[in-house]
Amino acid sequence: MKRTNDSIRILFTEEQIKERVRELGEEISRFYKGRSPHLVCILRGAVIFLSDLVRNIDLPITIDFMAVSSYGGSDRSSGIVKITKDLDETIENKDVLIVEDIIDTGLTLKHLHQIFLARNPRDLKTCVLLDKKERRLTDVDLDFIGFEVPNEFIVGYGLDYGGFYRNLPFLGILNISELSGGE
Repeated sequence: MKRTNDSIRILFTEEQIKERVRELGEEISRFYKGRSPHLVCILRGAVIFLSDLVRNIDLPITIDFMAVSSYGGSDRSSGIVKITKDLDETIENKDVLIVEDIIDTGLTLKHLHQIFLARNPRDLKTCVLLDKKERRLTDVDLDFIGFEVPNEFIVGYGLDYGGFYRNLPFLGILNISELSGGE
């Protein structure tokens, strides 16, 4: 698989991301004013987003992590959600904010909402960096949205393809057909 000179078209620059994450932090700070939200980062893709987001939230917060898998090494979600790392802390009676990198079909988030609601949080909201509405298969509530994106394969700023590209400072559209030989 080709790793250099890949065809990546920039969708959002580092500066655009930084500005939107700052705005999201302000929105979240206003919404949770007087409260201490518990942010749950969905690993691995959302970790860079979370790192920048929390520095823009002007509130006392706590953080936990959950890892789920629904892609199984593919570039498409299987719709089957497997928890590979559960939360370390209880979310009972907490104001929980799920922090996710991208929502496409909505199946993973819907499953996560069911799991979290069964654990009795006081409140449950979702903050997502990227919303790929064109691929939605189920209704999901998104409370804080960074950007709406087209139905393309996006990498960078935490999002990967085969484990690579997470460290790109921008978000870009990866031409997967060039990686597989140009089908």
